Amino acid sequence: MNRVYIKTYGCQMNERDSEAVAAKLRARGYSLVDNEFDADVVLLNTCSVRDQAEQKAIGKTGYLGKRKRTNPDFIIGIMGCMAQNRGTELVDKLPDLDLLVGTQKFHAIPDHLDNIIATQNGLGPKPSTIVDLDEEEGSQNTIREHLSDSRQVCAFVSIMQGCNMNCAFCIVPKTRGNERCRPIEEIVDEVEELAARGTKEITLLGQIVNSYGRREIPFRNKKSPFVQLLEKVQEVKGIERIRFTSPHPRGFKEDLVEAYRDLSKLCEYVHLPAQSGSNRMLKLMNRPYSRERYLEIVDSLRTVVPGMYFSTDIIVGFPGETDAEFEQTCDLFQEVSFDMAYIFKYSIRTGTPAAEMGDQIPQEVKEARNHRLLGYLRDSSLSRNESMVGSTQEVLIEGKAKRGELYVGKTRGYRNCLVSASDRLIGELVQMKVNRATQSSLYGDLVLSGVDELNKPAPTLSNSLL
Repeated sequence: MNRVYIKTYGCQMNERDSEAVAAKLRARGYSLVDNEFDADVVLLNTCSVRDQAEQKAIGKTGYLGKRKRTNPDFIIGIMGCMAQNRGTELVDKLPDLDLLVGTQKFHAIPDHLDNIIATQNGLGPKPSTIVDLDEEEGSQNTIREHLSDSRQVCAFVSIMQGCNMNCAFCIVPKTRGNERCRPIEEIVDEVEELAARGTKEITLLGQIVNSYGRREIPFRNKKSPFVQLLEKVQEVKGIERIRFTSPHPRGFKEDLVEAYRDLSKLCEYVHLPAQSGSNRMLKLMNRPYSRERYLEIVDSLRTVVPGMYFSTDIIVGFPGETDAEFEQTCDLFQEVSFDMAYIFKYSIRTGTPAAEMGDQIPQEVKEARNHRLLGYLRDSSLSRNESMVGSTQEVLIEGKAKRGELYVGKTRGYRNCLVSASDRLIGELVQMKVNRATQSSLYGDLVLSGVDELNKPAPTLSNSLL
């Protein structure tokens, strides 16, 4: 009864939370399996950003319930944002649920599973669904464990929890609570531990990552706590690349822009959520910046790093969005020429201000707007990739591609690369000459001195020597 499968929905923060839960369970003696059909326990780490994500998790729980009716000892748990958002409503809706754990109680999951299994073994009365949704002081410091049985070339490091921004469309402040940050020293210790195990690339995570520590940690030399943290991570030996997500435009002050100039490990890739190109929409969304300020940030980043790569978040069909306002978003999208974008059709989230707004946009209009922006994205991403054909790019090899014999890696600009390599190059920075490009990937050959020999076929004897 100790085989656990964790299915994760949603963002990188959820992926990191799942990994930390898995590490805690493994330390307790549980086995982590890759297939739900091999598991005695299935935990769903859920997302509430869009209704569709919640419905997928609810549907999955219902499907798992059929298995529980033939095997009463099979354990089903829901954790994360949907658990926090919907609370005990889920217990009534999903009668087969054994465990419901909120976003500040991930560290308690091993204890809860131990208790459930103990009752199944006759060591106590069988409980009803265990519900643990309370806030807990210091919960931001509990997400630090990583799985230790395999090398992580790239790793996520959670630096904070919660969000104080209260965007009109967003449920995150309800599901994650107010901002709480981890101490810089503890984060650096975690990064050093990862580096000692072979990690080369770190992505710092937070709901609004560049607001890190702004209430707890003083500015020093006109530098924000977040930039101070970036400088400390830059000093960690063995770490070659630093990324972060997801920031807010409001946090891109001069010190953070200059960090891209001054910190050699900070990759020239910025995820800069725009949400809309219309100032009226931004105001309705409670986004405290204008279209003009957004473009100023883009220009300032391109001034310090001319080849900067940009990705963004866009919401189409926000309540009241007119055709003209959507055109402003299209203009912004094309002016910045984003390399990557997450384009969302607005979804009503009960409990947010936007859910109470009138003039909701018809679904077919949202679909058409979404499709149009995806077309712009395909064009800009393909154009950027094709511009790199013939160039030589630094690539961090992450592992074998899911299909075929090639290996996969990323450039500093977060472009996906496929190349013929070998296992001994996993975790290494190599030089790749780009010879072909698609919208999503670069293809090329290794050119680093000494690497080419690793990929040549063994020599064959000529006929004269046979």
